[in-house]
Amino acid sequence: QVQLVESGGGLVQAGGSLRLSCTASGRTFSNYAMNWFRQAPGKAREFVVAISRGGERTYYAESVKGRFTISRDNAKNTLYLQMDSLKPEDTAVYYCAATTVGWSTAAAGMDYWGKGTLVTVSS
Repeated sequence: QVQLVESGGGLVQAGGSLRLSCTASGRTFSNYAMNWFRQAPGKAREFVVAISRGGERTYYAESVKGRFTISRDNAKNTLYLQMDSLKPEDTAVYYCAATTVGWSTAAAGMDYWGKGTLVTVSS
């Protein structure tokens, strides 16, 4: 069992930046590939970005490529999402998720989820 807790959400103006964190506890963090998903009001949950167990491989949704950066510190059991040049359409609850599969970008492939942190981008 892995427990995931997101933090760092808040209200920011368009063009601004936020850094989300996801702290893991329980089993060995480095055993899991990690993902960020988001869900905007009235919309389905969508994939944002994935990172491999060691951090050497990443994959971004087109909508955030070049603006968001995922990273992880396995020694600190923490996943990060640096979000720059934020847009109002980035407004959503952001979730971190862990998968025991070597690599997955599908919500159905995640084994553990955090409860989410709200990011609101004003225009």
